[in-house]
Amino acid sequence: MPSYDLVIRNGTIVDGTGAPRFSADVAVKDGLIAAVGRVQGDGAEEIDAAGKVVAPGWVDIHTHYDGQATWDAEMAPSSWHGVTTVVMGNCGVGFAPAAPERHQWLISLMEGVEDIPGTALAEGMKWDWESFPEYLDALERMPRSIDVGTHVPHGAVRAYVMGDREKPGAVPTDDDVAQMSAIVEEGIRAGALGFSTSRTVLHKSIDGELVPGTTATAEELIAIGRAMGRVGHGVFEMASDLKREWNEFEWMGALSRETGLPVTFAALQSIAKELPLDEQIATMRKENANGANIVAQIALRGNGIVMAWRGTVHPFRFKPAWVEIETLPWEQQLARLQDPAFKARMLAEENVYPESDIIDFLRVVATGWFLQFEMDPDFDYEPTASEAILARAAAAGVDPAEYAYDLLMKDEGTGFIYFPILNYADGNLDFLEALQTADDTVNSLSDGGAHCGTICDAASPTFMLQHWVRDRKRAEGRPEGKITLENAVKRQCRDTARLYGLDDRGVIAPGYMADLNVIDLDRVKLGKPWLAFDLPAGGKRLLQKAEGYVATIKGGVVTFRDGEWTGETPGGLIRGPQRAEMLEAAE
Repeated sequence: MPSYDLVIRNGTIVDGTGAPRFSADVAVKDGLIAAVGRVQGDGAEEIDAAGKVVAPGWVDIHTHYDGQATWDAEMAPSSWHGVTTVVMGNCGVGFAPAAPERHQWLISLMEGVEDIPGTALAEGMKWDWESFPEYLDALERMPRSIDVGTHVPHGAVRAYVMGDREKPGAVPTDDDVAQMSAIVEEGIRAGALGFSTSRTVLHKSIDGELVPGTTATAEELIAIGRAMGRVGHGVFEMASDLKREWNEFEWMGALSRETGLPVTFAALQSIAKELPLDEQIATMRKENANGANIVAQIALRGNGIVMAWRGTVHPFRFKPAWVEIETLPWEQQLARLQDPAFKARMLAEENVYPESDIIDFLRVVATGWFLQFEMDPDFDYEPTASEAILARAAAAGVDPAEYAYDLLMKDEGTGFIYFPILNYADGNLDFLEALQTADDTVNSLSDGGAHCGTICDAASPTFMLQHWVRDRKRAEGRPEGKITLENAVKRQCRDTARLYGLDDRGVIAPGYMADLNVIDLDRVKLGKPWLAFDLPAGGKRLLQKAEGYVATIKGGVVTFRDGEWTGETPGGLIRGPQRAEMLEAAE
């Protein structure tokens, strides 16, 4: 009889702690890592990892699978990229608590903020819950390839308590705040990993209304944080424009010191943020030096838009000619777009912009050729100015708008243009170098499961390996311009897991959960993006696969082999903080 359920032999172990890599076998039994070293016993299944990296499964703490997790067992695209644990319910949007009459309102909020097709959510979700604990029960009934944990979302809580009174600028009563706090406390006690809110003008419902948390007072947010403090665990997560008059870091610091809980926020170079990124980090560190525990979530590449005719955004969406055809079936749209006369008319037209408080951004969408890039087959997500449409059009001797039009028409109208609207103000990613060795930042903001028609940053862990660890051209001659493999794995495994109290994973050592990746680092490569229409009701999503993942293992079960799902569903719901079983027993 085999000694172990699984043995991975001869691998290069990068254990998630940041320690130097070493050669060893890894033995797994009953879903846990049983031994690391030279394993003598045999396994019911064995994987030869000679020449391969063995790392923990990635822990992605910023996703939006709140709806998808109720119907989809595969959990793509995150699961395609070595992710074995996700935390969802970020940015104050989610689907519990949910009064029956507010279902469509919650869908509209998620569709507007996270660009998840409302028709897909309406068809896919069963709504067999009302309270937040009932939502957790529903998640627990659904087997899947990965583990999921979630926040209690501010938007849903406010809507549940305030009903029709929940509108932009609405001020809750003291009783409203007390009820909200009680719901959050109940959710944390039932197993939520934290609470989330959003305070940015970039987050609006499909009807154009600001999300509920945007105008919340510091007093409301602190009261909710105190409810978490009464339970004794949980992370307070926030996206914010960080307006100076809001003094966000002041109340975040006070809340963290009072409750002892971590507060985390999205740290970005952003057109919406009043504080530059350097000032965000410096102000955070000032509070932390005074006893707070604020953690900055950073992205590893320019956050932005992959533009396409059938995507959510493209440069010609404000042309009257496009408006004429935007509701037609794709086959009819394509025929019109291929018509030289139609093309000439569209290119000659002036853009007609809607009234908007982000009008400057809309103009850059339509004419920002200096910040829009051609996505070549081997596209580098840290492109130079010479690769921008403006430069390439000039070299080709054509107008940049025509050059962009022709790019989108490639491969029967399925071409893509990359438009990094956030985190690319300098035209490079150098500003992230120091942040990736800092203990007060974590690699995050993949938005897995969201922005379905604009991005596929769920591929971030793969990008980390391909770009930051192995291939980064901007780092030639500068070792500090890359991330060591050991640091990259630590940041995407142990660091993200521990922020959320998931101390049972993210490290390869006896007693930890057997969530593992076997990776051929030399072969790691992001695939070409494509638009799929495979969500419920034919909803669209931008997808991207990866090469180089030999195997992904969840709880000791192989879930993916060479990038293909095995059909296994060992994943489940995470309820509250977790500890490694053997370590706990040893204590």
